Amino acid sequence: MEIGVNSWLKFLMTISIQRLFPLLANLIRTRRIDGGAVVLDRKRIYILPTRRGLLFAVFLLAMLLGSINYALSLGFVLTFLLAGLGLVGMLHTYRNLAGVRITAGGAAPVFAGEAAQFYLCLEAAGQRPALGLAWKKQPPQWVDLLEPGAHCAPVSVPATQRGWLTPGRFTLFTRFPLGLFHAWSYVNFGSRCLVYPKPIASLDLAQGESADQSGALTTHIEGAEDFTGLREYRLGDAPRHVAWKTSTKSEKLLTKQFSTPGAATLWFDFNTLTDPDIETRLSRLAGMVLEAEHMQQAYGLRLPNIEIAPDLGEAQCARCLRALALFRKPNIDSATNIPSPSQGEG
Repeated sequence: MEIGVNSWLKFLMTISIQRLFPLLANLIRTRRIDGGAVVLDRKRIYILPTRRGLLFAVFLLAMLLGSINYALSLGFVLTFLLAGLGLVGMLHTYRNLAGVRITAGGAAPVFAGEAAQFYLCLEAAGQRPALGLAWKKQPPQWVDLLEPGAHCAPVSVPATQRGWLTPGRFTLFTRFPLGLFHAWSYVNFGSRCLVYPKPIASLDLAQGESADQSGALTTHIEGAEDFTGLREYRLGDAPRHVAWKTSTKSEKLLTKQFSTPGAATLWFDFNTLTDPDIETRLSRLAGMVLEAEHMQQAYGLRLPNIEIAPDLGEAQCARCLRALALFRKPNIDSATNIPSPSQGEG
């Protein structure tokens, strides 16, 4: 008798270990970063009954007990028919995810307070309807793979603060076809998105606000002496500056640009701003960069330990905003000459 008990204990321990280690391996795998494309197989897919599926199981149990109590042959037939239908639905739910190939797309930079869009591309053999892509508890993005080829869908992730946004793992799930089972899988490509500081409008360059050459800001005022080129019409442009003849040959309304000779260059300097909060300073600088770019005025940026030479264009704007987004503040009080609360006037 003791030999039989020991044999059963060893058997149960062996089965438990065999079941436990794959479960731990799957949990560890969900935290790893996937490289390249991911093809979902049985080791990556999880499936559980939904709330509707649990109610369906309770309903079947009640039907089975009623059929046994009253010896209803048709009740048994209907019960097992519905049970078989549920099992077939579970198989189709699993197969709707199995074999799906997932690759990571890019994510364009955004400003703090906006939602970053991380693109995931799905591809599978055959039709795979009602696939959901989600991040944590955010509303999912639904994708129907009804035609051959890759289908890319954006997944929204809130960008709450500047810097690199790393969302971690995304969830691909389905409840097709009956909604009785929920099958899902995790993918983590290590994707990240650059988040710029939330811009604060702090000055109007069109009014020609300026500071001395040793300060943070110098601007030039648009004049009517030298013609510098054409740009797309903006609301508020003077009608006399509209290039009517050129606009008739183009699909867009164009405006003439003029500048005053010898205009000073815009310099945005972190150290000369008076805001005590570092993030507010960065937000003001981001607003200045966008405003200068909108006014088509060359500008430069000075930060502690970094200086970006004056220039103009999308590359310059992206360069400055990137520097603001990745700005770090070690020993910021000494580096930026911010007065400490203990320092008095005079």
